[in-house]
Amino acid sequence: MPRPAAKPDAPPRPAAGEAAQGADNLRGVAWMLFSVAAASAMTVAVRALSEDIDSRMIVFLRAGVTLALIAPLLALPAFRARLRFSRPWMHAARGLMIAVSTQMGFYAIAHLPLATSTVLFFTAPIFATLLAGPVNGERVGPRRWAAVLTGFAGALIILRPGFAAPEPAMLVALGSSLLFASALSTARGLAQADGPVSTYVSSVAATALVALPAALPVWRLPEGGAAWAALATLVAAGAARGVADIQAYRHGEASVVGVVAYLRLVLIGGAGYLMFSEIPDAATVAGGAVIVGATLYIAQREARLRRARREPRAMPAD
Repeated sequence: MPRPAAKPDAPPRPAAGEAAQGADNLRGVAWMLFSVAAASAMTVAVRALSEDIDSRMIVFLRAGVTLALIAPLLALPAFRARLRFSRPWMHAARGLMIAVSTQMGFYAIAHLPLATSTVLFFTAPIFATLLAGPVNGERVGPRRWAAVLTGFAGALIILRPGFAAPEPAMLVALGSSLLFASALSTARGLAQADGPVSTYVSSVAATALVALPAALPVWRLPEGGAAWAALATLVAAGAARGVADIQAYRHGEASVVGVVAYLRLVLIGGAGYLMFSEIPDAATVAGGAVIVGATLYIAQREARLRRARREPRAMPAD
């Protein structure tokens, strides 16, 4: 018996894969919104604490408190079973990069307007593209090279070389982004070999070990309830952001959820204005627009290349 024809006005049903992809992207965006809120809270907490104690002490307190919270979990067999360190030297190298990057990043937050430091931190994807070839053996074509050069042009707009001496903290922020991008480039193989939990724990432990001798000359605990509340916010928001980032990129496409990350500029810029009376200057706004545009192009291009690898249509790998 022939099947009845579908009604002409009935909307086509999406394929199962398409529906799942839409649901995944929606969930990924939700997690990224949570990450944006947590990262913004973390940045503001660092800045608030830096008015009371040195940034080196802040790094140690954050890593130390986080380790103290992780320690009881070692009593759980299920947690211990997830800890694997098959590549100890890679864990140590990545942990050292994260530790120094955190030191430099917190210093930049303490000494720069919040909007300026945040914009410069967004150069990390540009550095990651620059490192894709030598670290991961990926081919970077002329279009992505053009995006990298454009992103660095945005950083130069902010630094304004030749017009005024660059603020040392700006160069420190760029150094933090470079080290963070280097750590991200090595994280893929390490997380696949030992799992994300081991990768996270080793980075926290390395940060604490590096931060302790750096903090000793400026040792001072926060004073007052507001400072301790800022520290609690820093620790909680840092952990929440880490989980949210993993979940966002697990459920959604990077080209979709990555765009949402730039809402941090709005939240942090607003917090800087309301809490610290900071107004971004014209160079920061112009350079930030160039950096955002370059990193968005890189993210979109990466997404198109991934789709091209899955589809039979040929596309230039650039």
